Amino acid sequence: MDELEAVNTAILGHALSSVLKPGRAYTFAIDYTNDPYYGTVVPDNEGYVIRSRLKQSTNDFYSYVTVSAITRDRQVTLAVYPVTKGTAKVAYIARCLDAITMAGLRIQALCLDREFYAYDVIAFLMTENVPFIIPVRRHSRAMKQLLAGTQSRFGEYIMHGKTPLHLTIAIAVTYAKGQRGKHGVENLGYVVDRVPWSPRRIHETYRSRFGIESSYRMRNQVKPRTSTRNPVIRYLFAIISFLLKNLWMAVLWTRFSPVKPGPRTIEMRAFRFDQFRLMIWEAVRSILKIVRTIPALRKPG
Repeated sequence: MDELEAVNTAILGHALSSVLKPGRAYTFAIDYTNDPYYGTVVPDNEGYVIRSRLKQSTNDFYSYVTVSAITRDRQVTLAVYPVTKGTAKVAYIARCLDAITMAGLRIQALCLDREFYAYDVIAFLMTENVPFIIPVRRHSRAMKQLLAGTQSRFGEYIMHGKTPLHLTIAIAVTYAKGQRGKHGVENLGYVVDRVPWSPRRIHETYRSRFGIESSYRMRNQVKPRTSTRNPVIRYLFAIISFLLKNLWMAVLWTRFSPVKPGPRTIEMRAFRFDQFRLMIWEAVRSILKIVRTIPALRKPG
């Protein structure tokens, strides 16, 4: 497991040199993804099987934390690490930041999910001078009062702990228009630090991280199926699934990017992930010499 964790960034970064340029700054996201587990928990895997809310008829999962670039059309995974019981979120964030540094990339903004809204996480990021965006939780009266208004703005909030943290809250005002059963004005708050953007741009940048969900659905299509309890094999299969997604994105960026004025874009409709997946499968069938025909012993009729 230690060896695989040490080389996973090299495996995933194999095809990214043409997609992400060393020395440049990109927007990144750190997130969790859970693979359902339907087996029994034994001493060999008890440290890796995580209990969570019911999903796909199970409460047991092999969980992985990922760091991905989410700049424009380039949603690629730089690193993936297995989640183990008792390990703090800060430890995973530190490993993800190391993966970004090892790739020679700089952070324009680091987007984290609301579950990372915690004193230890925010204090660590501020100490490390990492530009970040984290949605707030409406857990206190002061926060609820701060998130009441009709114009986008910045506010100040004090998070209490060992040493009080003076936080800057970017508040983007949007109109629900009946979405998710809501109407009227919505105040969306984000803890930000070292991100010199307007509240509106901060909100739009954070929204781009939801593209990771589609990436997870894609990697689930190519994730090898297994019933093994071995966490090392399951981790290897998770890396392979993210690698295939990265390879597809590299092909899109280098071969399906129209030559035109303005920012570079990708024509995804020209080469769908399903097409890529089927081509990979056919190549595997050919390499492994899978039997395609079986001679019959007699002719029909």
